Amino acid sequence: MDLSVVVPTLNGRDVLAASLDALAAHAPDAEVVVVNGPSVDGTSGMVRDHDAADLLLEVSERNLNASRNAGIAAADGDVVAFVGQDSQIREGWVEAVEDALDGGADAVTGPVHHRVEGGVTTESVETATVAGRHVTYFDGGNVAFVRDAIDALDGFDEYLQTGAARDAAHRLAGMDREVVWGADAVVLREEKDDIRHRLPEDAEETAWGLKYRSLAYRLVKNYGFGARIAARIVKYAVGDAFSVGGDVLRGDAKLTEWAAAGSAVVPNVWTGSQDGMSARMADRTPRRNPNGVSARMDRTMVRHDC
Repeated sequence: MDLSVVVPTLNGRDVLAASLDALAAHAPDAEVVVVNGPSVDGTSGMVRDHDAADLLLEVSERNLNASRNAGIAAADGDVVAFVGQDSQIREGWVEAVEDALDGGADAVTGPVHHRVEGGVTTESVETATVAGRHVTYFDGGNVAFVRDAIDALDGFDEYLQTGAARDAAHRLAGMDREVVWGADAVVLREEKDDIRHRLPEDAEETAWGLKYRSLAYRLVKNYGFGARIAARIVKYAVGDAFSVGGDVLRGDAKLTEWAAAGSAVVPNVWTGSQDGMSARMADRTPRRNPNGVSARMDRTMVRHDC
């Protein structure tokens, strides 16, 4: 297995250093491609001095999926993995990835251990059936693809600011590509601010808006806008409304916050649905990705061979 590991990063020097340390210890033969957004915390110098890094790409956008796609385009391996800047692979991770992909899978994901006071918590595999399609979701900070599969996906959809890994899971399922769970493909994740979830402070309605725009976009793009898809979106919205409403009753949230979040849902569902249908028409192939690697111009500003 010729493995490339892409690590997107943005203002995460300290956690990134731990991630690179783990790659040096447990994947010494892998090509490590670090894609640095416009960081201002000395990330570039640290990466260039780190023994694990083989290639550093500097990009100008605060867009995780643009960073992922830049890494895909630059990586040389026949297996391309993605590890979060805040995630440390554990002993046996490489072997678990190789075993799963040698078994014929197109992609493999595994447990994410979150460090909490008194120990760790562990995520398990998540699946769903959507419009008759069986989808196996994966964590975008702990996944590896055979090159043929990531090329067939054309990378990640750069329209999305959140939820692109879930979108890719839907698209893999639509192409009859198999995602498997590797119980030993474990990463340890530090609970710190992360580029995948960085949103403006004090903007709960923005977070809700992004969530539902992403949800509507990826469902409509992948399945069209039918009754089952509309019902699925409504089901999520009702569940979240009851959850936040419970927080209000318990005093954990303000009524104004609940109202502001709710008011952000409807217009963003509408916008996401429209954009999703436009994307569906723009790419009528099973990959459903009009904003992927092949559509982007090279936005790498600087390339450093480390």
